[in-house]
This record gives sequence, C-alpha cells and structure tokens, in this order.
Amino acid sequence: MPVIANNLGSPLLAKLPRGDAIAHHGELLQGVFEDDHGGLHRGLVTLPLNGLRSSAWIELDAGGTLGVKPNCRVKALRAAKMTLEHLGNPNLGGRLVIETDIPVGHGYGSSTADVVAAIRAVAAALGARLLASTIARLAVAAEIASDAIAFETEALLFAQREGKVLEHFGGALPPFVLVGFKADATAGVDTLGVAPARYNSEEIQLFRVLRGMVARAVREQDARLLGKASTMSARISQRHLPKRHFEVVTGIADHYRACGIQVAHSGSLYGLMLDAQSATRDSISSITTVLENAGFQDIGVFPINTEEISYVL
Repeated sequence: MPVIANNLGSPLLAKLPRGDAIAHHGELLQGVFEDDHGGLHRGLVTLPLNGLRSSAWIELDAGGTLGVKPNCRVKALRAAKMTLEHLGNPNLGGRLVIETDIPVGHGYGSSTADVVAAIRAVAAALGARLLASTIARLAVAAEIASDAIAFETEALLFAQREGKVLEHFGGALPPFVLVGFKADATAGVDTLGVAPARYNSEEIQLFRVLRGMVARAVREQDARLLGKASTMSARISQRHLPKRHFEVVTGIADHYRACGIQVAHSGSLYGLMLDAQSATRDSISSITTVLENAGFQDIGVFPINTEEISYVL
C-alpha cells in the first residue's frame, strides 16, 4: 500500500488541537435517488475504511492569516477557514498541519479525509462540538463533492454534492472481508475532473431497487445481499466510467464465490467482498495470488465490521 506520510502524530504537534478522519474504499452504491418528496439527487453509499486516515493539527493566533502545511492541501485550508467563519471567528489566523497515510487519486477519499480532519481540528481548538451533518455540509462547501466519512462507519445514503443524508439505514454495514486492489497503481484520478454519469430512466429505476437491497442488507446484516447490490452498482458504473479488466475481476469473484465486488466509481479501486464466516487465511492467500498473477497491484486485506484479525496476510 503506498504511503504518503508515516509520521502521524509527530511529538512537535502533540500539544496542538487535533482532528482525525478515516479513509474509504470507494462506494458500495452510487447513482441517482429520490428524496421524500420525489426529487432526484445524486447519492452514494460509502465503504468506510478504518485502516487509513488523515490527521490535522491547528495553532490559532490573532494574525488573521491562516496557512497550511503541506501547502498543496488547499481544500483542507479552505475547510478550516469556513469552519472558523461558521463558529464566529473569521478573523483568526495561524497554522494548519495535515499528515496522512491515504494514497491520493485512486478513490480512497484522501481530500475529504483531509477536509474533515481540518474541520474537526478547528472545532477542537475553539472548544466546539460539531454535528456530523454540519461537518458534512462544510466538507461539501469546501470541495464541491464529498463522501460520507464525516459519519464514520454509519451506513447511509448521502447526497455527495449537497451534503445531505437521503436515508439513514439504521446501523452499520454487515461484516465482511474486503480484498482491495487496483488495475493500475500509477494512474491517479482527478475526481472532480470526471464528468458525472448521465443515467437513463431504466438505471434510475434500478437504483431504487438497489437502495432497498442495501437497506435490507443492513437491517438483516446480510453481506451477500449487500454484495449483490454493490456488484450491480459497479456494472452500471462500468457503462459510464469503465475500468480496466472489469470482467476479469467479476470472473475471479464468481470463481471464489465472493459476496460481490465494489469499486471506487470515480477512482481506480476494486474490491472483492468475502463472507466473514467462510473466508480463511488460505482462501484469501489464494485470491491474492491469482490477483497478483493477473497483474493487479496494491493488494490489501481489510476486515469490515468484524474483529477477526487472522485474515491479514
């Protein structure tokens, strides 16, 4: 797994107010969905990933100018300024520091993690406690489109360009083991540079069905049903934003009787979703060997909502 920084929590920063945010591994579902009044919204169900994260520290002063290190983290800087304004302190300045181990440009939600961490750091510095819904709205305002990691591991349908929850599924995702990988680890993706998919009426009707499947999968903690919905969403995405070797991936999933596949709809990530009860170290090792031989890269194993640690190779 590529690492951007490995010094999270530097002793020099330890005394400063801090905020953290987890990554994600693309989406389980993404499309267009109805709200309670019949209006249509672009929305997604994020797959949270606890194993990677961004951290932000902030030192505020009365100077009026806020800077960020590294200086390329402009979205996080914008989010920090918006949070200061939201909390009634727009004239404060200081220094924001971002450290992360989330790879950039493949669908891990690196920019959103930076943004959410920055918002939380500002709130901590001012002694404020922000609702997840407020953090999500600020994140969208700072970066145009954002995923739902402000809500951590809650399972919900989120309008990524509006910062609003379309449906809360009432719990966490069912447990499964994710084998994540990329078809090309060198080719990053500019998420905002990708034109949003234009779904037809048939696809929009299908999204209604998939949304119901995800809701039931969360309610009944059914990883196989979740995998079916995720696979169908990935197939729709493939029509609009095709990924390399898609049929190879679905073939491997079928051969190993995976629950399904998932993708970063506007990134380069693939994931095989394996049943937590039947996945073993040997079976996962066999799958990773097949993936390596097929040319896939950056293969990682991530237990999702399960305490089992023997999966990790």
